[in-house]
Amino acid sequence: MSTTTPLLAQLTETAIRARRAARILTVSSTEQKNAAITAIAEKLRKNTPRLLEANEQDIAAAKARGLSTAMIDRLRLTPERMEAMAGGAMQVARLPDPVGVVLERWTRPNGLEIIKKSVPIGVIGIIYESRPNVTCDAAVLCLKAGNATILRGGSEAFHSNTAIADTLEEALAEAGLPGAVSFVPTTDREAIPLLCSLDKYIDVMIPRGGHGLISTVVEHARMPVIKHYNGICHVFVERNANLKMAEEIIVNAKCQRPGVCNAMETLLVDAPVAAAFVPQIAARLKKEGVEIRTDAETRKAYPELASPNNADWDMEYLDLIMNLRVVEGVDAAIEHIEQHGSHHSDSIITEDKAVAEKFLNAVDSAAVYWNASTRFTDGSEFGFGAEIGIGTGKLHARGPMGLRELTTYKYQIVGTGQVRK
Repeated sequence: MSTTTPLLAQLTETAIRARRAARILTVSSTEQKNAAITAIAEKLRKNTPRLLEANEQDIAAAKARGLSTAMIDRLRLTPERMEAMAGGAMQVARLPDPVGVVLERWTRPNGLEIIKKSVPIGVIGIIYESRPNVTCDAAVLCLKAGNATILRGGSEAFHSNTAIADTLEEALAEAGLPGAVSFVPTTDREAIPLLCSLDKYIDVMIPRGGHGLISTVVEHARMPVIKHYNGICHVFVERNANLKMAEEIIVNAKCQRPGVCNAMETLLVDAPVAAAFVPQIAARLKKEGVEIRTDAETRKAYPELASPNNADWDMEYLDLIMNLRVVEGVDAAIEHIEQHGSHHSDSIITEDKAVAEKFLNAVDSAAVYWNASTRFTDGSEFGFGAEIGIGTGKLHARGPMGLRELTTYKYQIVGTGQVRK
């Protein structure tokens, strides 16, 4: 008796279709892929009214569920964001093709020529939450790198994601690449472990979202997983910092867009400058609407930190809430980040080069900054174009994951009749 469920059968059919499309994409020219991406951008612009209407359904549901302002901002589409989505697609079309690049070439003493060349990964499964622009960004990046994509978005953006995916599929069918992007049209949580079981067809899984989602994917995946864990990002104000610079960096890192993974969640202040700087930064942040959480001992020393809520050093708030801790020197800051960070992005503010270099070398994160905001950990800001996410692991991809990280490589060996002796 078969134990195949209707959902598993549907997902398997989707994965088989994606595998067929991946074989076509492997040999597609740069011109073909760029034409398909251009068709996507044009279709997004044409369908903007319909996409915004679908997004309004998700916004209304999010408000009814009581989601935070920051989370609703992550979810919201506007005409400007739709144009940015289409423009981002065109930016990817203009980027160099990462496929077919000769990475190394050498000739052995026996005359064998060995060529190490970049190739597509194949079929990439992407499971993500919240931001509907990920549907387009992920699909376009994977397409340019010659990969077929299976997308499974979060329930909070289901209507938006479905409408965007329909638009992508329409454009790709017209461009002669049907099946290059597939969307899982269900909010059933069982779809995640089922997708993770399809290692015969899916080459790698990329989860983007909260700790629970990523843990589920890691637990069930039979294929490799490129993890994009949460962003518990730190800024450390060292005793030799320019405090005015520090203030501006902190406000940017926390307030510019608090609902994203590269926003600061914990501020560390070096003890020798705490008496001068903590009241200064607390007043500025409160004007920006930020709730500052700390421990009871620090609240006694700095009563202007009036929040009754204790800091949770391991929490990614994704909101106008942050932690503050006074530490004794750079070693204590590094130790705090080692214990509570997520290996995403951390920054030191100091005028002392030796201290800065110690921090840059010792902090084990994908992106480590000196006198700059953590908000720059982004594919566009790094010059990669749109990104698939921020890798916080150590293998294959780390930091902003752009086109190059969506390829692997193979060796092509050219001989003249050589046999091994």
